[in-house]
Amino acid sequence: MLKSICEAAILAAGEPVSVKRLLDLFTEEERPHASLLKKLLLQLAEEYHDRGIQLKQLASGYCFQTASPLQAWIKRLWPEKPPRYSRAFLETLSIIAYKQPVTRGDIEAIRGVTVNPNMIKTLLEQEWIQIVGQREVLGRPNLYATSALFLDHFGLKALAELPPFPLPKMIEPNETDTGG
Repeated sequence: MLKSICEAAILAAGEPVSVKRLLDLFTEEERPHASLLKKLLLQLAEEYHDRGIQLKQLASGYCFQTASPLQAWIKRLWPEKPPRYSRAFLETLSIIAYKQPVTRGDIEAIRGVTVNPNMIKTLLEQEWIQIVGQREVLGRPNLYATSALFLDHFGLKALAELPPFPLPKMIEPNETDTGG
């Protein structure tokens, strides 16, 4: 019964559900221990492993997601196109994700161009980034870092799951080059 309650709650929530939130569903007398609940969630994830939907643990909790191989078909349910992001937008988000916490000045130094303030505003409005403090320098610029919503959107539990940071290819000197 406990597993069914968790399954139904996660399915009905429409957003990731934390273990704490699941525990809050129960009265003091019926509340299971957190370790038992986590064990049941692992069992549930195993039961859904080879099905059309899967139970995933994200940064802010558990949710059901379409199995990756089926996503191409499921996307056809929604005819509207997903938002397209500019290269500058994605570069800015990547710098924040990999180098956090960073200031706008840090991002500009890495990219070599001025960051449009509307880009930072959009990332803040989407709640993919958040202000985590100010750098202790003249002007006290905001420090930006990614949020749990960023991790959830990209299907991650933690930043450690990001792919390795892509380093630019180094140009190897040509052995036949004499430098002249």
